[in-house]
Amino acid sequence: VQLVEFGGTWVQPGGWLRLSCAFAGEKFDMYAMSWIRQAPGKGREFVASISRNGGTYYLDSVKGRFTVSRDYDNNIMFLQMNSLNPEDTALYYCGARFSLPIDYLPRTADMEYWGKGTQVTVSS
Repeated sequence: VQLVEFGGTWVQPGGWLRLSCAFAGEKFDMYAMSWIRQAPGKGREFVASISRNGGTYYLDSVKGRFTVSRDYDNNIMFLQMNSLNPEDTALYYCGARFSLPIDYLPRTADMEYWGKGTQVTVSS
């Protein structure tokens, strides 16, 4: 499994971005997927996850602003981020974990496969 993130860039506070994570490998639909971020000088932080059957779970500070989704036809996961603020500045990673249960939702930054990250910078 290989994961590649796209879409990170600089944006002003209050702006929006959509990140994408391309999944290369077999059986995308057998993996629970997550977004994790790492701000400068801090550890990795769980942001959002999506189960095999489309259930979602979010970090409290992004609820109502971020939306995670997945496209099974094209093996891509998305993170729509609205109302961005400087505290959202981080390197954003996507992660994957093989899951037999279709409703398993990762809730930590502990994933089986990782991408290399895409940088999101929110500043004026």
